[in-house]
Amino acid sequence: MRRSLYDTEHEDFRAAFRAFVRAEITPHLAEWEAAGIVPRELFAAAGEAGFVGMAVPAEYGGGGVPDFRFSAVVAEEIGAGGISGAGLGLATHNDICLPYVLALATAEQRERWLPGLASGELVAAIAMTEPGTGSDLTGIRTSARREGGAYVVDGAKTFITNGINADLVITVVRTDRSSRHGGLSLLVLERGMPGFTRGRNLDKLGQHAQDTAELAFDGVRVPEVNLLGEEGGAFVQLVANLPQERLSIAVLAVAAARAALDQTLGYVKQRKAFGRPIGSFQNSRFVLAEIATEVAVAQSFVDDCVRAHVRGELSAEEAAQAKWWCTELQGRVVDRCLQLHGGYGYMLEYPIAKAYADARITRIYGGTTEIMKEVVGRGLGL
Repeated sequence: MRRSLYDTEHEDFRAAFRAFVRAEITPHLAEWEAAGIVPRELFAAAGEAGFVGMAVPAEYGGGGVPDFRFSAVVAEEIGAGGISGAGLGLATHNDICLPYVLALATAEQRERWLPGLASGELVAAIAMTEPGTGSDLTGIRTSARREGGAYVVDGAKTFITNGINADLVITVVRTDRSSRHGGLSLLVLERGMPGFTRGRNLDKLGQHAQDTAELAFDGVRVPEVNLLGEEGGAFVQLVANLPQERLSIAVLAVAAARAALDQTLGYVKQRKAFGRPIGSFQNSRFVLAEIATEVAVAQSFVDDCVRAHVRGELSAEEAAQAKWWCTELQGRVVDRCLQLHGGYGYMLEYPIAKAYADARITRIYGGTTEIMKEVVGRGLGL
């Protein structure tokens, strides 16, 4: 079925980004996977090529096009190219961090941060999760108290994407202990601030090229001018931005599932057993027919969600539906595709093995499947 989500300019953008991936990422992927991090220069190269800050106004050096479909193209190509570890940092920078700055920054903050964020010379991260707090944002304990024109920040964060590379970390802090929801604020911590240290680059099951770090704050003095949005307004701000993050994950998940399907179709047509291609056996045909159908159905729903988001109509419940369904689909698809590869599927030299390891986290980050179902259930009035 022909997709109608994208226009010619989006497909031209896709072709350009696909060429960028082949030239700038794929040749170095094994090296970056081994190192556990991509070089900061990747963000600058992506910025120079126009793949960072697409929604940033042109006056600050961005693309000046607030059309999420360009971000969706990037997410699809990351999934299709099997580069989720290397590409996730770009998606986090574009789809998760930049919207907070674009929506909440003062004129002074926009002048100070947007040019670097648009060029890729500044790398962004967002720090929510803490060692003792995951999906429940009201449990955040990292504190920020006012003192002499600054906030003094104490606490710790973990599982932070871009945690090592980031220059600007949008940090969720508690500014009022007496209020669960209204006591949270967003502070932008900058590289080099005394007391702001980075711990381990965490060793993960998959997505090895993505730097995922622990962050520690010991009496970090953050100027009041680094408050993003209103003090006490972070919970509302986070809830408003989470649907785009979850939609981006869903888009990538469907693309990764489709890539696994395509790889497996090629494999079963070549690999033989009992004198004939294994794809010719009824079980193989039925499994792949089921996968192809499920991917097509998920693609249709996600495309509709993207359209709704572009119109400003995507609900939190719809984004949660897309996120949990598509990431669970991704997990099922890569598992069944690996099975059709037999023993070779377990070998890391085959892309399906890497896809299997990379896929596991998508059902966890951005909100676990269980939390997504809670969001959907509450939307039903339950």
